[in-house]
Amino acid sequence: MTLLHAILLGLLQGATEFLPVSSSGHLAIAQHFIDGFSQPGILFDVVLHVGTLFAVTIYFWRDIVNIATSPWCKQPQGKQHRHMLRLILLGSIPTAIIGLTFKDFLTEQFHNIPLVCAMLVVTGILLFCAERWRNRTRPQSQLTMADALITGLVQGFAILPGISRSGSTIATLLFRGVEGTTAARFSFLLSMPAVGGAALLSLRDINGLAANQLPIYLAGGATAFLSGLVSIHLLMAVVRNKRLAGFAIYCWAVAALVFMIY
Repeated sequence: MTLLHAILLGLLQGATEFLPVSSSGHLAIAQHFIDGFSQPGILFDVVLHVGTLFAVTIYFWRDIVNIATSPWCKQPQGKQHRHMLRLILLGSIPTAIIGLTFKDFLTEQFHNIPLVCAMLVVTGILLFCAERWRNRTRPQSQLTMADALITGLVQGFAILPGISRSGSTIATLLFRGVEGTTAARFSFLLSMPAVGGAALLSLRDINGLAANQLPIYLAGGATAFLSGLVSIHLLMAVVRNKRLAGFAIYCWAVAALVFMIY
């Protein structure tokens, strides 16, 4: 793997991991149509996911610190942070069950380009409808256990290539009347255990890394981190300004183009 290859993969991962356009769908399409474009291996995949996980950690560091320290917080706001901790843990349960149970079957669909196109269309429909019909503004303090469980369930099935994890979970929360920035924030925080857990599980399959490849892998991870930060900032602004429909149109356009040339 070359340095340019690593940087391009890091850019693709960081941008599409957080923007509601499906990182797995774009990677599947790129691997199918671009000669020589392939995922270098499990270790590099872990490095990219660590980069994007670090981006979420940096962007939401204050929320993470408050939530992590909430069990020992005696201040009044500690109750709200403990509630958020419970919701994240609860939402992670269906995600883990689905991921561990259906991982092999769902990842087998990675090379099914017609399915990828269909799932991109589904992602677009979710984004368009959620933006068009959202009309309530429940704040973070009013998030419920049902919100967490349903969102975690949707996040689990987002392993399907073409289904955007961020797009589907944010859309789900918008459908349930949650305020936009609250929906995006909870979606990102809920992603952390899933992304971290997937990276840890992947470590079992690592065979090692040649010393001369280390700088290249680090460059890929750093690119994923930086592009991830930009993407999170952009998505938060898009949700705040109610512009998700633009990503719906993008998903439909990509699906139509890919299906026509497939």
